[in-house]
Amino acid sequence: MPPRLARKRLNTYHHGDLRDALVQAALAEVEQGGPEAVSIKALAKKLGVSQPAPYRHFADREALLEAVTAAAFRQFSGVLRESIARPSKRSKLSRLAQATLAFGLRRNGIYRLMFASRTMACSPKGGELHNAAMETFALLIEALEAPAVGLIRERHALKIWASLHGVLMLAEQGLLTGQVARMSREELVEDIVAETRLALSVALKEAGETA
Repeated sequence: MPPRLARKRLNTYHHGDLRDALVQAALAEVEQGGPEAVSIKALAKKLGVSQPAPYRHFADREALLEAVTAAAFRQFSGVLRESIARPSKRSKLSRLAQATLAFGLRRNGIYRLMFASRTMACSPKGGELHNAAMETFALLIEALEAPAVGLIRERHALKIWASLHGVLMLAEQGLLTGQVARMSREELVEDIVAETRLALSVALKEAGETA
């Protein structure tokens, strides 16, 4: 009796496995070529499944990108969480800020998907992506190591988040090479951290005096 032919790879996926496989494969594509590199048709071919198979898990490319971006934020949060948990003489905010810079420079395609695409803007509040992004923001607030007084922490967290994003966008465009003002990207980030901590301290002191 001739040997039985191996079944198609599609049958090796169990319920839910294909969804995760698509997300992970798309993350790899984004890593190499940014959000524009993601194609459901190409991913199906890469994973050895039929063209309709991915649509059992994602209505369209936008839905897939939303899940991929949520996964990227969870990875990012994991990196940040590790950075502030690691024992160090440096402040938690300094460690988190430098980890953000390193992540954005090293994994630029992923970072652009998270912060420079329309995926987040189109994501509903309370959804998987929105919750994943808010987890990252919560880590930033934690790194400030400040008491909860009104919305002071949140406002300063937003300011430094915007500043760090600006550094990464300028670095991507080749405008932060260390030649301008003779300052490296890492030194610029440390200046931002120091200014944020000082401004936060002043704001908390003033809030306490007026309470």
